Amino acid sequence: MRNQPSTGFAPEDAWRIREERDSRYDGRLFIAITTTRIYCKPSCPSPHAKPENVRFFESCAAAEQAGFRACLRCKPRAENGDAALVKTVTRYIEAHPDEPITLAHLSAAAGVSPFHLQRTFKKATGVTPKAWMKNAQMKKFQSSLRTAASVTDAVYEAGFAASSRAYENAQQKLGMKPGVWRKGGEGAEIAYTIAPTEFGYLLAAATDRGICCVMLGDSPGQLEAEFEKDFTRAKRHRDEKLSLLVDQILVLITAHGPSPHLPVDVRATAFQQRVWDHLRSIPRGQTRTYSQVAAELGQPTATRAVARACATNPVALVVPCHRVVGADRGLRGYRWGVDRKQQLLQAEQATVDLS
Repeated sequence: MRNQPSTGFAPEDAWRIREERDSRYDGRLFIAITTTRIYCKPSCPSPHAKPENVRFFESCAAAEQAGFRACLRCKPRAENGDAALVKTVTRYIEAHPDEPITLAHLSAAAGVSPFHLQRTFKKATGVTPKAWMKNAQMKKFQSSLRTAASVTDAVYEAGFAASSRAYENAQQKLGMKPGVWRKGGEGAEIAYTIAPTEFGYLLAAATDRGICCVMLGDSPGQLEAEFEKDFTRAKRHRDEKLSLLVDQILVLITAHGPSPHLPVDVRATAFQQRVWDHLRSIPRGQTRTYSQVAAELGQPTATRAVARACATNPVALVVPCHRVVGADRGLRGYRWGVDRKQQLLQAEQATVDLS
């Protein structure tokens, strides 16, 4: 990542965009591969390259000046009308972070009707302009939390009109209260329990706002060690009263009726949250392929990113990533073991057959 030209994106954000094949950044970021001397759009389904062989550029001209040529597959120089509209709108949002922006403001800036803007923007990005603005504001809030003198200062630096609005938006994005997130989770109170189930031992942990961790394993000691490693800065205590929570989680797999919607308290990127929310909508007893999930999210080239979101899911069973399978319907790697994944799917199918 050394000697990277300036792109306006933090290195970790550029890498995330690349890994997720995020078409929302087509025309704003370009990925060049030093081994092939080719540069592409972020959405290009080009082969994965080693980090040391990737460079990022802010324009086609900059990439070509550095000796790279345009990809013939994704044609990064060709910009359709939808991509140009999205670029205009997102740049307007980024240029006015502290101002209240309405759909009327955005449509006037883009020179199109509000209806056309809403429909085109959502088709191209998967979210509405309002959702995009909220996400941009939350990113600014997260950044300000690290540098501002107080949470209150961070609230106003990010352009929120009041702290209550910031906290309301932060609940899902941060996965914990802003003051706690600002300290890296230090002092968060987490209760947990470990119980034997037909799928092995299950560790369930929760804050006062929702489930923050669900693990499956072969022994209590193994689960406790992993849990401690993931939450080193939190105050953890075992609470056998959470056995009811274990029962509620198992209902998601073994019940014959509708599944309860259990609250979760986890941190996630916007893309991870979209994937996890989508997984929770897959009916018990059914499966989807990684590519199907990507397509249903409106990002058909993000198959690899969907797989990674499944692999990093911190609340097994609650977010049923075991319901996602390979393109050939074969069971792919599962954090808690392929055999266990098959056992979960068989148990779910049995409940459906009995219904």
